[in-house]
Amino acid sequence: MEFNKYFDHTFLKAFATKQDIDTLCQQAKELNTASVCVNEDWVAYCKNLLKDTDVMVCSVVGFPLGQCGLNTKAYETKEALKDGADEIDYVLNVGDVKMGNFDKVKEEMETLTKICHAQNKGIKVIFENCYLTKEEIKKCAEIAKEVKPDFIKTSTGFGTGGAIIEDVKLMKDTVGNDVEVKAAGGIHSYAEVKEMIEAGATRIGASATVQIVEEYNK
Repeated sequence: MEFNKYFDHTFLKAFATKQDIDTLCQQAKELNTASVCVNEDWVAYCKNLLKDTDVMVCSVVGFPLGQCGLNTKAYETKEALKDGADEIDYVLNVGDVKMGNFDKVKEEMETLTKICHAQNKGIKVIFENCYLTKEEIKKCAEIAKEVKPDFIKTSTGFGTGGAIIEDVKLMKDTVGNDVEVKAAGGIHSYAEVKEMIEAGATRIGASATVQIVEEYNK
């Protein structure tokens, strides 16, 4: 795969302005990244800006806390798809995981995956690993292996920690070839990206994409 296509070029800050999103999309166009990843309010705008490219638009759902409930996540997902999102990154309910409510975790994953796959759109499940034990990460990955969303993802970038090699390996080892892994959160250098890819990640979420690609090209 072409190096630049590993990236979801990301801007998810609360203070995002039109100027920020214009810059994000322009950079994604020039670099030909896999996608731009934005909050739902910007999906239609980005879709229009990127209409003559193969850069996808990715939207986050239940972001960044994952505790808005399944009905809200389902509604958000449908709205984002209606606005033109090609992929959905949703945050699972970490509280359910901590309480061992894995039936709920699975139901949510199945429901949202079904909504996306019915429209031939991609879906990624954000685990927020910084709050989970290794056993909990493995259990969530086992559920994903069964449900088959497109990706499982390490982090929102808004938690107490981001992507770590050990977690990426654990996730990939658990899902095998049935599901892909996205590493995101605190990735700022080519060296870090290289490690994540070697550990099994096939997508990288980063806001530092431009600097990372420049480093790679050197």
